[in-house]
Amino acid sequence: MSSRLEGKIALVTGGSSGIGLATAQRFAKEGAYVYITGRRQPELDEAVKTIGPRVKAVRADASILADLDKLFAQIKQEQGRLDILFANAGGGSFAPIGSITEEQYDQTFNTNVKGLLFTVQKALPLIPDGGSIILNASIVSVKGTAALSVYSATKAAVRSFARSWTTDLKDRKIRVNAISPGPIETPGLAGLAQTEEQRQGLLHSTCVDRAPGSLGAAGRDRQGGGLPRVRRCKLRRRYRALRRWRSRTSIGLNGTRALQSQDSNRQPKAAVPTFLPPVELKPCIFALRLTP
Repeated sequence: MSSRLEGKIALVTGGSSGIGLATAQRFAKEGAYVYITGRRQPELDEAVKTIGPRVKAVRADASILADLDKLFAQIKQEQGRLDILFANAGGGSFAPIGSITEEQYDQTFNTNVKGLLFTVQKALPLIPDGGSIILNASIVSVKGTAALSVYSATKAAVRSFARSWTTDLKDRKIRVNAISPGPIETPGLAGLAQTEEQRQGLLHSTCVDRAPGSLGAAGRDRQGGGLPRVRRCKLRRRYRALRRWRSRTSIGLNGTRALQSQDSNRQPKAAVPTFLPPVELKPCIFALRLTP
């Protein structure tokens, strides 16, 4: 494993399971010192055992601003800066139009939109020029999925944040990128789809019912038994193309169609990849190259 993140300080919100945990593991293996957050202390304790010595767990709810204040005060006191922010914490639930409640709406938007916004805003004083901000969106932000309109709307907001914040932060050379995974077999997916029928419907609408040539299967994080074997993807060529994109890019993963927006600096020389493999490397694509 390379040490391209040696000496860097990273924060992964929602880092106690699923995509967040797999990302925190990768960052630590690349040499970064990683802070992870979560709402449940037992899961945080298990995550620390899994990741190893280069991690610190902080119990915090991203939707509670007082928790965020305590989190960033601790990072400032202990490290003085934050090089990489992966705003990953989020969640949702199924509810078709006609049965959406105010409680569900508030809970989903408070975590996925309000929480993400203030996580980034409160982190900014600690992020040096040339740092990296990565936002976890979703393929559902651009693909209609039954009974997921509220969750989908929050993820569309995340993609919009990435476009706007790139412009806000361009003078500081801080790159902002959104990633748009398809369904990944994690505890988060299990929480989103509370029944097997809902789970199969979500997998069908986002994995199976796509353009010809897609991989047609859900991905797995490292905790789910490793990555599926994908022989048709020319990984090196695609990752080289992705690393040329600096900002304002939403990348589809796990076979979902890549979602390209205008690069604020330059266009990649290689062709835009249509389909990409699952999640294990995705945040690192953007974090490894911390300077313009």
